[in-house]
Amino acid sequence: MLKKIRSTILALAAICSANALAVDSVKVETDQVAVPIALINSETSPLDSTQVCFLDTFKIKTVVLADRFTTNLDHIKIEPSMLFMPLIFEQYEDFPDTIAAAPKAPLYQFDAGDQWLTDAIAYNSCVRRLRFKTMLNNPELNHYNLDILPEPPKQYEIVADPSDRKLELEKKPLDQKLELATDDAETPVKVRNWLHTFNGSIHFSQAYLSDNWYQGGNNNLNILGNFVWDINLNQNKYKNLMFDNTIQYKIGLQSAPQDSLRGYSISEDLLQINSKFGYKAFKHWYYSTTLLFKTQLLNNYAANSNDLKASFLTPGELNLGLGMTYNAKSKIGYANFDLSLSPLSYNLKICRENTRVNPTSMGVDEGKKTKHKFGSSVEARFQWKITPQISWNSRLYAFTDYDKVQGDWEHTFNFSINKYLSTQFYMHLRYDNGAAKHEDWKYWQFKEILSFGLTYRFSMQ
Repeated sequence: MLKKIRSTILALAAICSANALAVDSVKVETDQVAVPIALINSETSPLDSTQVCFLDTFKIKTVVLADRFTTNLDHIKIEPSMLFMPLIFEQYEDFPDTIAAAPKAPLYQFDAGDQWLTDAIAYNSCVRRLRFKTMLNNPELNHYNLDILPEPPKQYEIVADPSDRKLELEKKPLDQKLELATDDAETPVKVRNWLHTFNGSIHFSQAYLSDNWYQGGNNNLNILGNFVWDINLNQNKYKNLMFDNTIQYKIGLQSAPQDSLRGYSISEDLLQINSKFGYKAFKHWYYSTTLLFKTQLLNNYAANSNDLKASFLTPGELNLGLGMTYNAKSKIGYANFDLSLSPLSYNLKICRENTRVNPTSMGVDEGKKTKHKFGSSVEARFQWKITPQISWNSRLYAFTDYDKVQGDWEHTFNFSINKYLSTQFYMHLRYDNGAAKHEDWKYWQFKEILSFGLTYRFSMQ
């Protein structure tokens, strides 16, 4: 405590000496008593530590300087944030040689007048005078000049531009103020019940060969469209419910110069609807029901003939399941795994045009349009965003009536070039021992597509 008092007095003495003030005495007012301390002239020896009184409780309130050039006492409140900050020379200022007298204000004042402003201006002028005189009389103490000070540190903030999917660094003002909304100004946040995600892509490939191309061949143009619309219940609002719905449509067209009747053929035509409803049982498990429906929409014919190969509900398939679903998502959203186990499952296969198409190739008995089966099913889905530009979606589905087995295993790899261009690699492996047996592939079927084209995505999640 003694060291604190002494350092304060020495600092005041240095200021007075630097400003050529002849100070006779200094009185330090504390919470308890006023301690007078004799100041020796700055040209003589420094303060004697024996002249400083030790106090158990020390809190400086006011320091009174007795200036022989003024008739009144000057009251200077100690504020280290002002008087004892580093000296910075800004510009030359003209101050009077003496400190202007300032009246002592009461400790508590309830007057709403402008006296507080007058006192503040007088106090500020006094502080600026002391600092300026110190810099003039002691230039070696002035290490800073406003004109040669370094630039203040710059702050940056990351700004996202959804239009071109870029993150940019922008300079942030240092004096930016944080505006806090009050309770009266709060805008109610509307929580959506349903979250929509739409993915659409149109990919194509094209080849042109002149009539005299030495290897021969045909011109061709392939177009593949894939549209997926997800409608999911917002689980942030409904914690114990799960209701996920997906509508997907794939269409693939290719030129067929060898087909004199149509000039094109359909390589892909699939409308698929998936729905899943569940009530939370524990942790990541839900009691659930599942629905799967898929069919073709357009008529597809064999080349150079009117023999029908497929059409609406030829084939068609409906599957209903009752069981449990395990759903887990990564905390940062880069991976998602979903597993549905349905011990009780119903499967319906449809061949509407059974007179024009062989129904046995679609798992339906000869002369029948439908076939009903009861058994068990399982469906697993895995989504992984490997990098911001590469994603992998996998789906495994299997149904059995404990006599026949049907299964599908699909993989889709998406490689995004930018917001509107992407490349897609798709593989589909299928097994169905209820269909007609192929000479080479037996009960297996396989499809692979590599495509490049336009893509568009919209998401509310």
